[in-house]
Amino acid sequence: MKSLLAALPITLLLGCPLRAAPIEFTVQGSETPRTNAIVSFQAPQEWQGIHLISTPGSSAHSTLQVDEMGSAVMILPQIGSNETLTFTATNSNTPPPPSQITVEKEGNVLHFRRRNGEKTHPILDYQMEAGAVPEGVPNVFAHGAHLHPVYSPSGRIVTGNHPADHRWHRGIWMAWTKTEFEDQHPDFWNQGKGEGKEKVSDRILAEVRFDSLERSWSGPVQAGFVSHHQFLDHHDGTREVLNETWEMTVYDLGPAYVVDLISTQTCAGQSPLHLPQYHYGGLGVRGPASWDPVDQVSMLTSNGDNRAKGDSTKAKWVRMSGDVEGQETGLAILIHPDNFRFPQPLRLNPKNPQLCIAPSQDGDWSIQPGQPYVSKYRLIIRDGASDPLALEKDWQSYAQPLKVTVK
Repeated sequence: MKSLLAALPITLLLGCPLRAAPIEFTVQGSETPRTNAIVSFQAPQEWQGIHLISTPGSSAHSTLQVDEMGSAVMILPQIGSNETLTFTATNSNTPPPPSQITVEKEGNVLHFRRRNGEKTHPILDYQMEAGAVPEGVPNVFAHGAHLHPVYSPSGRIVTGNHPADHRWHRGIWMAWTKTEFEDQHPDFWNQGKGEGKEKVSDRILAEVRFDSLERSWSGPVQAGFVSHHQFLDHHDGTREVLNETWEMTVYDLGPAYVVDLISTQTCAGQSPLHLPQYHYGGLGVRGPASWDPVDQVSMLTSNGDNRAKGDSTKAKWVRMSGDVEGQETGLAILIHPDNFRFPQPLRLNPKNPQLCIAPSQDGDWSIQPGQPYVSKYRLIIRDGASDPLALEKDWQSYAQPLKVTVK
């Protein structure tokens, strides 16, 4: 497919619904109280727009964002254990909140920012087509289809790109390492590294390439995009191996930024992609340069394991953190229980600030034609030291979303 970037607008969900329709729904609490809960559900398409909502007798308002397909989302400030809350729309003439999460396209990059009035704060960049390499770095290491930089709420960068030790590391990305496709073994992870004795190649032998941007949107509750990538094997001409769709949504929960990522990979033709047992490959994260020294980064898993003990174990979540500009900050990956081989195996790099969710650790497997491979992850970017109790609550909220009934 050809790139559709030039033809696609960046949309902002503002204004009134398509036509008058009563807005009323209930949210059912779980066994434990929740705060700042992301609540999503399918609403009537007539609800499209931005609405201020409240519970009867309350003067507090929340914002409901509904897109043209009826996908509705809100941030629920608080709900008690097993509590049921009913929400209705307030006066439709009430202006929408000034705070927005915006998406702006600049060249080959989508910039996500938190905007409050005239003030803006960066959240992350999605590098679509390959970006420029640092001075002196071979162009074979130019890469796209990844997130970088990613910022904490205080504005500190928590990802790295093109590090000297691994020029192919690229912020947050999805790629497979040890593979078998027809008569070749394309390595999509180590792009530009070369193979065998040829440790650095003058050509790319395999890559994950950005293909097209389907749509993107901004809004007061969340912003996001849907895009398409291609896994390509260049050993003998160019062969399409996998097609991948990224569905990403970004939220501002005050003390944390939240990023939901769904990757759907399908075979590009009738040939499967075989994935032999290997210790890394999948969702990768590279930390910033300030974490490069071994003693400057910490890792914590849902089992309470540190970097050394947690490598090659299986977990529900993992966090990587360290000092950035005089303050500890970091990001966590929450693994959805629907994922293949959940709880999923981890690669916690012992030498570099890099980790990977690596399902191939558990043995050989494959992506077969007609059988989409879906991976769901939630990223929590938060300043401060790792708090295992807070992270476990984050995971419970992600794994067991609150139930909604539309009246």
